[in-house]
Amino acid sequence: MQLRVEKLNKSFGAKHVLRDLSFTAQSGVAMGLLGRNGSGKTTTIRTIMGIFPADSGRSTIDGAATQTLRKRIGYLPEERGLYPKRIIGEQMVYIGTLRGLTSKVAKERAKKLLTRLEAEEYYDQKLDTLSKGNQQKIQLAIALITNPDIVILDEPFSGLDPVNSQILKRVVGELVAEGKLVLFSSHEMGYVEEFCDDICIIDKGQIVLAGRLREIKAQYPRHQISVTPEGTDAEALRRQLIQLDTVAKLTTEVEVQGRGCLLTLQNESDKGTLFSALTESRVAIDAIGVVEPSLEDIFVEKVGRETTPEENEGGAA
Repeated sequence: MQLRVEKLNKSFGAKHVLRDLSFTAQSGVAMGLLGRNGSGKTTTIRTIMGIFPADSGRSTIDGAATQTLRKRIGYLPEERGLYPKRIIGEQMVYIGTLRGLTSKVAKERAKKLLTRLEAEEYYDQKLDTLSKGNQQKIQLAIALITNPDIVILDEPFSGLDPVNSQILKRVVGELVAEGKLVLFSSHEMGYVEEFCDDICIIDKGQIVLAGRLREIKAQYPRHQISVTPEGTDAEALRRQLIQLDTVAKLTTEVEVQGRGCLLTLQNESDKGTLFSALTESRVAIDAIGVVEPSLEDIFVEKVGRETTPEENEGGAA
């Protein structure tokens, strides 16, 4: 199954929010949709779903317009839209029937999903009695109640404590393993990096970088080496390293970073020589590794400064 977005354009009044935006996403793969506030992420999601009509361009699932296949899409919005004073189970069954399920099936799926999310005790409770994190789990359960083929998660980890984050991480991983097409929008770069094979970075309504994350990282220089000591004294390790002839010859800088040291090579091709010299030395080393850019590093390079209030998406108004 393939989601294909082709040359989407969307304006709100005089503000052109999406500009010829195009990307593809595959089933069994999670794609991270990234961008600053106001970059066009949420407008992209809502246009794909048909909540906003596109001015031009189209989005399709295996050739069929996404707007005609809404029952195959499960959507977790960033903004919460449930009824705080109503019983959770009743809401889940009601929304399930609105999406084409019978009451019996909706009830069965609601209870099964709550169990999966370790929230089964909340079925007969009112939403406003729950913490923000547990309300988020209820919202996710509702997004999944029709067993959708495409799952769109907009800031899914917002407000979650570490325990609930772990539960949600497990469920998202299961969705990908089940062959779902998962579109994942978040400011939490660590989560995106953990889950997403593909990324798509949007800035000012345009794609500035898209592709397989590991291939993107491979394009960046790999000329820095991290060295962790067996003990905890990183400064002592630095003093030992700079005394090694090979380190002095091949590196431009040796600095303390965290509980270890960061060595910057003059030439990336000397990694093997440096590794051999370090492993053969008498320095007590616990780990050696090549430093690759984090997704956050890549994002900041491509996007730059923070968003100003004036740059918020027109679609949020």
